[in-house]
Amino acid sequence: MAAAAPPPPPSDVPEPCMAPPETTPIGHPVFTRIRLATPLDVPFIHKLIHQMAVFEKLTHLFSATESSLASTLFLSPPFQSFTIFLLEISSSPIPPLLSTSPSFTPIEKTFNFDLPLDDPEKDAFSVHYGNDQVVIAGFVLFFPNYSTFLGKPGFYVEDLFVRECYRRKGFGKMLLSAVAKQAVKMGYGRVEWVVLDWNVNAIKFYEQMGAQVLPEWRICRLTGDSLQAYQNANV
Repeated sequence: MAAAAPPPPPSDVPEPCMAPPETTPIGHPVFTRIRLATPLDVPFIHKLIHQMAVFEKLTHLFSATESSLASTLFLSPPFQSFTIFLLEISSSPIPPLLSTSPSFTPIEKTFNFDLPLDDPEKDAFSVHYGNDQVVIAGFVLFFPNYSTFLGKPGFYVEDLFVRECYRRKGFGKMLLSAVAKQAVKMGYGRVEWVVLDWNVNAIKFYEQMGAQVLPEWRICRLTGDSLQAYQNANV
């Protein structure tokens, strides 16, 4: 009788996989980008300012036009005069810009929400990059000022506004943080702005961001006929 064949050598025992199991992301991702506004954005900026006037119950003071904005906002390089950051939002990754300013790199951040964001005015605030569509959700307008006490320039924020359907999502904080970050980058001493006294939500939001609310200060303003009265003043 022939001898039996030897048993095959034992095979290596596979090591257990330590990687976490793949799962489908939960929720609804929202891709955001803060970029510098350009003259092509004036129609969006005008609509945003009007919505802000409605929210602040100040439409009786609103007289800006697209023409007046276009002729005054973009006369100087960014950060040397009036500067606007726009907040763009999309449900898919936002394509890169074809050109950017050497003085500012767009800021991108991804949020994840339990429910999709419903924007009833999406079409009115849409920007197209080729076949990709993104939506303008808000803006911040600021410009340089100067503190004689600090001996340093700073930024004054004229307007910070997020459209209603995108509020309380962290987008306002993202915009204001971008201004503060730019101020630090440029060696500026402070960022300041005003807030309506009835807007308690905004006051709490600013305090949470580390801002001091200064109730002892009052705004003094010359405008309209009071300002025009100085045209022929004997100075």
